[in-house]
Amino acid sequence: MEFSLHFFFLFLLSSLFLQFSDSCHPTDKQALLHFKAKITFDPSQLLLSWKSTTDCCSSWDGVACDASGRVTNLTRPGIVSGTDFIADTFMSGSLSPFLGNLSSLQFLDLSNLKDINGRIPLELGKLSRLTHLFLDSNKLVGSIPRTFGCLFRLEKLYLGNNLLSGIIPPSIFNHFKCLAELGLSGNRLSGSIPSSIGKLIEVKNLDLHANKFSGSIPMSIGNLKSLKYLDLSENEITGSIPNTIGELSELVLLYLNQNKITGSIPTSIAGLGSLIFCRLSENRLSGRLPASIGKLQKIQRLILENNKLTGKLPSSIGRLTTLTDLFFSNNLFTGKIPKTFGNLENLQTLDLSRNFLSGGIPHQLSKLQRLQSLDLSFNPLELRSAPNWFAKMKLFRLFLAKTGIEGKLPKWLSSSSISVLDLSSNRLTGSLPHWIGNMTNISFLNLSNNGFHSSIPAEFKNLLLLMDLDLHSNHFTGCLDNIILKGVQDPLGHFNSIDVSGNHFSGCIDQNIGDRAAMSSIKSLVLSNNELEGHIPKSLSKLVELQVLELADNQFSGEIPAELGEAAELTTILLSKNRLCGTIPKEVLNLKKLWKFDVSENRLCGKIPPHKAHFPVSSFKHNRGLCGTPLPPCNHS
Repeated sequence: MEFSLHFFFLFLLSSLFLQFSDSCHPTDKQALLHFKAKITFDPSQLLLSWKSTTDCCSSWDGVACDASGRVTNLTRPGIVSGTDFIADTFMSGSLSPFLGNLSSLQFLDLSNLKDINGRIPLELGKLSRLTHLFLDSNKLVGSIPRTFGCLFRLEKLYLGNNLLSGIIPPSIFNHFKCLAELGLSGNRLSGSIPSSIGKLIEVKNLDLHANKFSGSIPMSIGNLKSLKYLDLSENEITGSIPNTIGELSELVLLYLNQNKITGSIPTSIAGLGSLIFCRLSENRLSGRLPASIGKLQKIQRLILENNKLTGKLPSSIGRLTTLTDLFFSNNLFTGKIPKTFGNLENLQTLDLSRNFLSGGIPHQLSKLQRLQSLDLSFNPLELRSAPNWFAKMKLFRLFLAKTGIEGKLPKWLSSSSISVLDLSSNRLTGSLPHWIGNMTNISFLNLSNNGFHSSIPAEFKNLLLLMDLDLHSNHFTGCLDNIILKGVQDPLGHFNSIDVSGNHFSGCIDQNIGDRAAMSSIKSLVLSNNELEGHIPKSLSKLVELQVLELADNQFSGEIPAELGEAAELTTILLSKNRLCGTIPKEVLNLKKLWKFDVSENRLCGKIPPHKAHFPVSSFKHNRGLCGTPLPPCNHS
């Protein structure tokens, strides 16, 4: 009996204690109510449960307390997930300085609320127990408070995707001994990255991308031995990549792209033994690619395009058998493509375009059975012909523009799986073969700037997946019907763009072009510099997504159809050098998105309709009957 009574009193005392401990501390409750008062708009009702008459520890959503009733967690992020839903939420207002009175707060998450504005209160620096601070994806302005240097327990700090400006206070890094993740991306922060960043010895994720940082990458970056994720891309960083970068042996991701970094890639890059993703593109890197790059044993994506790298491609790259994607486009590489590239058994994308590579394509590349995309365009390879062993590969995209290919279209294409093909700017001749109708996987075809001189075969209609066609600057003849009447395989095969300018196509355009299935979603139709005649089809007005219409330098006659004014997305209409007559329809000239318009060298007459857009005199010249702004005024006599 005594034993049972003892436990009864213990139970009673513990119940009383829990009831007491659930009661929110008055200071904390007042601070939270001040925070709510600063919120001007809460359409998602994130703070609906926050009532002065209820207890903040037990009744308020997003608030958690410790046993003494002090608030430890405040989480009202802009994405709320339940058991079977994810809701994107919203809140307007500013941050109350009274949040600094939550002296036991450890976790503060007000991220992704979209419209929290104003400055970050200096008082947040008083939250000495804070371990997690998430204020990202709002509209916060001003600088990062220097008082953040007092948040010495911080483990994660995210302020990205705001409107923050100014420099990073160098002193704040002196005290972040526990910081593992720092996200400041997508702001307007400027100045140099402080060398004190090297004191963040526990940091694993460091994301400063999409700001306005200048100066060089500090040498102290090599102190961050635990770093796995480093993103300094999309800034204005200058100077060279420090040799100390090679000391980051745990680094998995390195993004330095879209800066102004100069100098060569240091040989110390060999020390990045854990690196999987490396993007150094869109910089001003020069010099030779170090052979030590072949020691990146785990690398999967290596992106060095749009730099000024020179010399031969190191054969040591052939050791990087984990590579899936290699982008070296638009550099100054010379010499041959190394045969060792045939060892890259996992390679899916190889882009060596826009360099000065010569000496053909090594047949060892035929071993790359996982290769899906190959781009060797704009290299002086002088191929003469596309290798027949391409037929044994499983290529999805093949780009060989301006690589010296001659003669007829390679027959092996008729049985290939290629979807995207660019053989432009070569010396291909002859007719477009009937077997082109067998290329049923093709969705993008560019044969422009060659010497083809046939009509379009009827089998072309079988290209049910074709969506982008570029045949400009050839000698094609005949009518366009086999293109316009092409079949589709819904929802695919509807044209995005057609460019057949600079040929000898003749005859009339199908007057029902606007009703043809393949044309229903076309955005760009370029037929200029041919021998087309007849009236401009009124049904073009039904192409509701059409943005660019170029029919210049043909033999079109009749009037400009007023119906074109119904194609509301049109930005460009070029009709110069034809035989058009009549007046310019006001509906066409006043299309809201129209910014490029040219009807010069026709037989138009009458007053140019009033219009808001500014079109130069050259857009209307050499039409004897035209008058009015911007041409001389009409003669009313």
